Formats: sequence, C-alpha cells, structure tokens
Amino acid sequence: MTTQQILAFSVIAVMMGVFIWDRFRYDVVACCALVLSVAIGIVPPDKAFAGFSDDIVIIVGSALIVSAGVARSGVVDLAIKRFFPNLATHSQLALLMIAVALLSAFIKNIGALAIMIPVAFQFARKSGASPSRYLMPMSFAALLGGLMTQIGTSPNIVVSRLREEMTGSSFTMFDFTPVGGVLTIVGITFLIFFHWLVPSRTKQSSSIEEAVEIKNYTSEVLVTAESAALEKPVSALVRPGDGEAIATAVLRGATRMSPFPDLTLRENDIVLLEGPPDALDRIVSAGKLKLSGKPIVEKGQMQAEVISIEVVIGQESPLKGRSARQLALAYTRGVNLLAVSRHGERLKERLANLSLAAGDVLVLQGSRENLPVVIQDLALLPLAQREIMLGTRRRAFIPLIMLALAMATTAVGLAPVPVAFFAAALGMVVFRAIPLADIYKSVDGPILIMLAALIPVSDTLRTTGGSDLIAHALGDIAKGLPAWGALGLILVAAMAVTPFLNNAATVLVMGPIAAGFATDLGFRPEAFLMAVAIGAGCDFLTPVGHQCNTLVFGPGGYRFSDYPRLGLPLSLLIILISIPALLFVWPVR
Repeated sequence: MTTQQILAFSVIAVMMGVFIWDRFRYDVVACCALVLSVAIGIVPPDKAFAGFSDDIVIIVGSALIVSAGVARSGVVDLAIKRFFPNLATHSQLALLMIAVALLSAFIKNIGALAIMIPVAFQFARKSGASPSRYLMPMSFAALLGGLMTQIGTSPNIVVSRLREEMTGSSFTMFDFTPVGGVLTIVGITFLIFFHWLVPSRTKQSSSIEEAVEIKNYTSEVLVTAESAALEKPVSALVRPGDGEAIATAVLRGATRMSPFPDLTLRENDIVLLEGPPDALDRIVSAGKLKLSGKPIVEKGQMQAEVISIEVVIGQESPLKGRSARQLALAYTRGVNLLAVSRHGERLKERLANLSLAAGDVLVLQGSRENLPVVIQDLALLPLAQREIMLGTRRRAFIPLIMLALAMATTAVGLAPVPVAFFAAALGMVVFRAIPLADIYKSVDGPILIMLAALIPVSDTLRTTGGSDLIAHALGDIAKGLPAWGALGLILVAAMAVTPFLNNAATVLVMGPIAAGFATDLGFRPEAFLMAVAIGAGCDFLTPVGHQCNTLVFGPGGYRFSDYPRLGLPLSLLIILISIPALLFVWPVR
C-alpha cells in the first residue's frame, strides 16, 4: 500500500467518524475533509472544486426546486383529498413506498422521489408526524424499485453493457425483475413494520421564519357563481382545512347567520373564517372562493408578481384605530388586507369594519415591488418572512408538466438527467410556478456544499489506486470460497464501496473483478454481475452514496448516523435474500 493510498483511506475514515460523531454540521465536516485532502496532496488543487460542477449536485439541486414547485401547485392537496382522504399512518407510508418503487422501475428514481416528497409532507402534516418518518423509507423504496428493470438504475445499465462485452449478449429489460421484484417486496414489507427505527427529526437548518406561527387569523371569502362551494353545506366548505380552520359567521345580505354545518351556501354569501394561513389557503383554493380586495396590477405590467406577507401594526402606525374601509388600502396603497389575527380574541366583524389595533398581525397581499414601500410608509413591522400561500396565484399543472417532460426526455434518451432536471427547474422560474425570490429558498445549500466537497474526497480512492487494491484483495479472498460465499462477498463489497464511488463507477470497478474470478472458479458470470448491480444500487448506510438519500437528508432533518439505524438491518436482509434468489434465478453452473 502506497503512502497516497494510506492517506486517502485515513482521511475518509476520519471523516466518516466525525460524521457519525455528529458534533459538527455535515457541510463543515465535508469542507474540512476537502481542505485537508488538498493540503496533504491527495486532491490536486485544480480538482478541489470539481464537485461543484458534478452531475449529482445539479440533479439534487434541480430536483429540490422541482419538488417545491409540485408542492406549491396545490395539485398534491387535491389528489390526497380526492383519492386518499382517510388513510392511517401505516397505510400512508405503504402507499408512498409502493408508488415510489413502481415509478422507480421505469423512470429515474430521483424523479419518482421528487414527485412523492410533497405528498409525504402533506401526509405528515395531516397525521401530526415528522416528515422524517416518511422520507428515508421512501428513499430506500426508490432504490429498491430501481432494481426491478434494466433502466431502473444506472448500475443495471452498466452491468448489462459489461455482460454484452463479456458474453456477446446483454441483459434484457426484465431480466432484473425476478430478483429485483422479490427484494422490493421484502424490503418494503420490512420498512412498513420497522420504519420506527428512524428517529423523529426536525429540519436541521430551521430558521427563525419557521418558528413564527400565527394560528388564529380571521379572513373573509365570497361565494361566487363559479365557486365549488356553491349550494354546498358549510361543513363541505371547511373540510379541506382538516379541522384546523372554522367558519365563524355567514353574511347573507344584511343578515348575519350562524355557520351551522348543514347551512347551505348561496351565491354572494360572505363567510368569515378563522385558522392558520395554510388551512385558509386550502379552503379558498378547493372552494374556488374569492378573497377580499381587488386584483393587484403593477404599473406597466399586465400581471404583477403577487405575494402575501405577515406584518404587525406598530404603536406609531396610522392604521391603529382605523378600519380597512376607512383606509381603502386597495385603492390608496395597492394592497389587499386578507386576514387579521388579534392575540387572545376571536374576531367576529368583517375585515372592512374591524377597527385595527396596535399588535394586530395582518396578512397583506400586494406586488413584490410595492409591498416593502407600503410596509415602510405605514410603520408596520414585518414578521420573519415565511411562505404565505393565501392569496397567491398558483399555476397548478405547470410543475407536473415540467417534471413529466424531464422524465420523458431522459427515458427516450433525448437529454441526460442533469440537463433535463435543470431545464425543468428553469421552467418553474420562467413560467412563474415558483416566484423568482423563492427559488433559492427551495435549494438546500448545506446539502449541495456537502456533496460538492465530498465528491473530490471520495474520488481519492480511485485516483490513488485504493479501489483497485480493494478489488484485487476481494478477488484473492473469493477464490477460496464456495459459490454462495463468493457471491455474498461481492455483494457486500459493492455495498461498502458505493458510498465512496458513484454507483456506476462501483460497477465498472467491481464488475470485471466479479466476472473474472467467477470464470476462474468455473461459474457462470450472470449471478455475480447481478450481485454487483444490487450492491451498487442498495446504499442504505449513508446520505451521500446515492442522490435519493441526499435529496431527503435536509428536508428530513436527518443526521449522518440515522441512516445505519434503518439501513443496516435492511442491508443485511437484502444480502440474506439476494444470495439464494440469485442462485435460484441465475444458476452458477
């Protein structure tokens, strides 16, 4: 073993130990490892930042934006309420994993995962569970689903090419299905019953805006001729709020009516609602209701970029002691008052007639250019900014179209995955599915920095010859083992190496070695090539070996050490099931 190889193994071992120790944030640890690798000479200075242009960084960052666009569209809410309104937690998790696994068999697993992440967040919110309970099992299900077909994951494609080079015949589309299908069924069953091994986490990069939570906003909506709530009872109107919002009054002409659940709503009824902004938004969107105020138009623009923001009325504000009707904010300032919250008090008046007081929290709607000026002029205090969807425009199907186009172009080979997903993310901006100012909030910066720093560090195993050293050592050991032992060794080795090489590179390194000593021992190579593909495609132990695991790392709030808690027993199960399944489906003699 050379000095360079010793240094490469040492840096990676220390880095993994610090990750597991979990005293420092993961991106800081990765950057320290990169700087150390450059300092001791195992990473050339001109290659130190090559990770920032790596395909994986582009794929993960783009997928986060696409996923945020799908979540913002509101289509997820609609689908859940229409098809799966009352699923228990176990059923929710099973549904998510089965859907991700089936999709991953035919499209890129990171695309399948990006589609379902917003659904997981909705299920988590409804059930009161942490999203961490859903996201890691979904990521593992995506990896398992990719094992079922030739196009499901990169290792399967590379293995097929290796077999063709060695035997003149490639694996076909569904040659992977018998073993991959068994592993997917067994793996998902395990995850359903043992998902509790994943600790309940909150997002590590939580900011002050996520701590701001006003729950008792009062808003008013108008039932129009186009409203889905027309001629429906009040109970149907508030159902999309999932019990978080209530109707406090119904105004019909000059008559104020109690909002009994069976009261039928008519055209031009005004309903006073109380609840948090996201619940109010779901009710407004599902019922196609009209909020108070007038359309926001910016001078010189056909349609302004409209946002909503929370502000507090200060002691010096001219709003204090006056009503919205007196102020005529929509006409004099170009903003709409959508909701009001007053601490410890349930508001029963219409927003236009309500006398505002210092300390009231308002939701104001206006153009992105105009709102800061209005806030300053009216001496209002903006709360730490968080995403307020109430009153914002959504382009419901654009994110789904962008995602479908990205996956279709990769499936037929028109564009590589990084280009397709980057184009989809760009489409979200161009078609305003996500406001331009919110794009970078969707990208988890620490995750991308960690990835970019780790790529050149992990590549030192290849550049120093460390991976070849491992492969030859495994070949020497396997020659003295029976077929099942050699097969298990190759599978375990591929699982162990893939976090440090990308999974396709793992196949390129391990595949020829596996096929070579299989031939030396008089075995057919198919089972051994399949074992390499399974091991390379099943990284359940780290958040960095596969982009699916990386994609859920930040949103799930996971720690590095969380992955082995669920991933280690799953890996052992996959090994135990894979060996007899491979020997049965692909006999070695």
